[in-house]
Amino acid sequence: MEKVRLGIIGIGNMGSDHARSLLAGKVPEMELVAVADLRETRRQWAKESLPDTVRIFEDGDSLIEAHCCDAVLVATPHYDHPRFVVKALDNGLHVMSEKPAGVYTKQVREMNEAAACSDKTFAMMFNQRTNHVYRKMKEIVEGGAYGEIKRVNWIITDWYRSQAYYNSGGWRATWAGEGGGVLLNQCPHNLDLLQWICGMPVKVQAFCHNGKWHDIEVEDDVTAYLEFANGATGVFVTTTADAPGTNRFEVTLERGKLVCEDGQLTFYELEENERTYCFETTEGFAKPAGHFVQLETDGENLQHIGVLRAFAANILRGEALVAKGCEGINGLMLSNAMHLSSWLGRAVTLPVDEDLFLEKLNELRALSAEKKEVQEATFDTRGSYGAK
Repeated sequence: MEKVRLGIIGIGNMGSDHARSLLAGKVPEMELVAVADLRETRRQWAKESLPDTVRIFEDGDSLIEAHCCDAVLVATPHYDHPRFVVKALDNGLHVMSEKPAGVYTKQVREMNEAAACSDKTFAMMFNQRTNHVYRKMKEIVEGGAYGEIKRVNWIITDWYRSQAYYNSGGWRATWAGEGGGVLLNQCPHNLDLLQWICGMPVKVQAFCHNGKWHDIEVEDDVTAYLEFANGATGVFVTTTADAPGTNRFEVTLERGKLVCEDGQLTFYELEENERTYCFETTEGFAKPAGHFVQLETDGENLQHIGVLRAFAANILRGEALVAKGCEGINGLMLSNAMHLSSWLGRAVTLPVDEDLFLEKLNELRALSAEKKEVQEATFDTRGSYGAK
């Protein structure tokens, strides 16, 4: 096999962006051979915008069953991600899933079990892991030279979305169609990065406000408190209603502090461990001495095309993936814990109670709006992700 023949299931905002990247030759070892979408408007777009060599299917099941691909990329509404992943693997196809891995961890755990029994590649589209800034943060934290994490703060409020965005699809911003709001749609990358760099918290207390700033039934404003096994604490704040918004990610270590803001990473290094200084100094107000360090990175930030290139290289030569599919459950676990905490009005421990979460989610799905005002639209997502 010289090139991986790829089919894209779902050619909405992200699926069409991936299609354009492939047609532009940005992933040299991958060829777009098929697309599928339930909507006639998107299939018509495909007929008008894609080469005649690309087959167009009315649904993902038909695309998979046609066996015209080596791999598929699942870019459908969230609830369908695990179903299509499992079906593709069962049909001998490699699979890349868009974020999130699914809506609830019980569903995703079953998907991961199916993937573990397959000899095909299963990967997640966690494109922010390609960002040199986040890779450097992970390197410093995991290296251990600067001690343990003491505090984690991430305020990520530059996910602005208008009412038109939420009205663009009947499934959007509903419990039955999407399964959540900002936590499940915009923040899977941030939640994945948080646990990828800092590890998983053991306790979460969250306050999720549904339809606070938009006419929607799911959360568009969240503040969460986190506790880690070593005693470190954290705060995660997000919304889709702030303008201009903020994106500031801080990780305080025993011997330094990392701050990522506006795509720039700064590091303040202490000359000695703060824990040692705290108990040995005779000063009452003085802080341990330190200085800013100029960090060097490789500067690469390939985003989605980097993930797809690695996916192709893994299939063709066994090279490393950016993110294994089984890792998708971790950020989703955080999202589920925040939702469950808010629904129960108390802190919850991780791993989350999967049965209780699904019970509460199903209650909301049963009450979910059957009809909503829809003004169908597909938006160009290029430039919307950057360093978030």
